[in-house]
Amino acid sequence: MDLRKIKKLIELLEESALVEMEITEGDNTIRLSRASQSATPLPAAPIQQYAIPQGAVAEVPRAEPAPNAAEGPAGAIVESPMVGTYYDSPSPDADPFVRVGSKVRAGDTLCIVEAMKTFNQIEAETDGEIRAIHKSNGDPVEYGEPLFVIG
Repeated sequence: MDLRKIKKLIELLEESALVEMEITEGDNTIRLSRASQSATPLPAAPIQQYAIPQGAVAEVPRAEPAPNAAEGPAGAIVESPMVGTYYDSPSPDADPFVRVGSKVRAGDTLCIVEAMKTFNQIEAETDGEIRAIHKSNGDPVEYGEPLFVIG
């Protein structure tokens, strides 16, 4: 493929909203990608609006009320920083990192969250005592889900 054609393809990619393009000419194939840059956000899907006939009552689904913080033990809540699987110990035959009543210092490992075959240690951000543990070994966790209460 001619170098001028490749330069022109690069210019076309830069001027467009494309993230990647692949061109085949005979036995030659060239793939250009913006992988080194952050991905260009895709345009949002159009919002569909529906008219409600006059006099009709629209049923709006209501979200479940958030649990009241006063219902559980008071203290700093340690939330999961990612989606993954919760593990309370470094290996299946080891003791848990912490139990309810354990004293912890900032930086102490509280648990491990496995995400995509990577084991991420979750550490205490404050000194205190473990007042509650919201997950059991092997439970799935979501981003922002409470794991511990430290008081």
